Amino acid sequence: MNSPYGVFPDEVILQILARLPVKSVFKTKVVCKVWYKLISDKYFTNLYNELSVKNPMVLVQISEPSSESRSSLICVDNLKGVSEFSLDFVKDRVKVRACCNGLLCLSSIPDKGVYYVCNPLTREYKLLPRSRERPITRFHPDGEASLVGLGCDLMKQKYNVVLAGYHRSFGHRPERTFICMVYDSELNKWRKFVSLQDDQFTHMNKNQVVFINGGLHWLTDSCSCMLVLDLGTDVWRKIQLPHEISCGVRSRVYLLELDGRLSVIQIYEAWMVIWVMEDYDKEEWRMVDKVSLRCIRGMVPGIFPISQNDNFVYLATHKQVLVYQRNNRVWKEMFSVKDSSTLPLWFSAHAFRGTLFSCH
Repeated sequence: MNSPYGVFPDEVILQILARLPVKSVFKTKVVCKVWYKLISDKYFTNLYNELSVKNPMVLVQISEPSSESRSSLICVDNLKGVSEFSLDFVKDRVKVRACCNGLLCLSSIPDKGVYYVCNPLTREYKLLPRSRERPITRFHPDGEASLVGLGCDLMKQKYNVVLAGYHRSFGHRPERTFICMVYDSELNKWRKFVSLQDDQFTHMNKNQVVFINGGLHWLTDSCSCMLVLDLGTDVWRKIQLPHEISCGVRSRVYLLELDGRLSVIQIYEAWMVIWVMEDYDKEEWRMVDKVSLRCIRGMVPGIFPISQNDNFVYLATHKQVLVYQRNNRVWKEMFSVKDSSTLPLWFSAHAFRGTLFSCH
């Protein structure tokens, strides 16, 4: 049945528009009143976000350590290639600390303890209210939380920012007391809770945090388990990794998402092994792929898995972003940086997707 407004039914138009980049979607709003109404409807937002989840990307923040200028963002998309955009609309020098469902959590570089949440594709941002607590520090006096997490619920259009770290009196070693500050976008305020925590987090594992089932997941330094913060109850708990995984001198483990499920990737010697959690409640894991790394042997010591789906895996090295196509077992370079002064790409690479998600 044709739409009274054109040749195609409304549902067909929606399916076409939902596959456009975010910038193009906003441009189509001015085509006519009917398209504006269709795109503004909550049904379209949910449809767009549902499709975007199936197309993970990689976001890399490129900056020169010696430069005072604002850094740029590189978006690597296996379907659309590489694009570049800026965070200049935030009006601050910022660093990307966490990423979830199209939103970024940013920390101000000159002003410690100042955080933003933004959607870089819609150029919308929100300055988070200042917490009355002094900044949670890992090492005095850098003023940055040892853990920064961002959890975004696409269906409810709400998000939480988590800042967490060990309490450390000036001049003393960190204590077991673990302080968490959680920002709630619906209430527009922070809440605080304190717990005891013995497990440590490595720097890279802090960068890889996964939001699934209402909780933020981090790997521990020992790689024996992951720690989960339930954002509904403010309770920490542990999830065991597959028994076959061991973390040693020649073995590295990374935490990712795979089509809405938890996944861990182990890299050892010349192999990359991909595991996925089949049953979240029972904590049952299954190995889904074992990939030979012999053709990129020279890169293996400095390669880091960043994002994936059933068809491909993105990995970052010191200077490159690679994609491994799982169906035909082909490796491809997607992006490389020539400047020798830039930080390693894996240091600032995040799993990303383009969504219609408001941070207000």
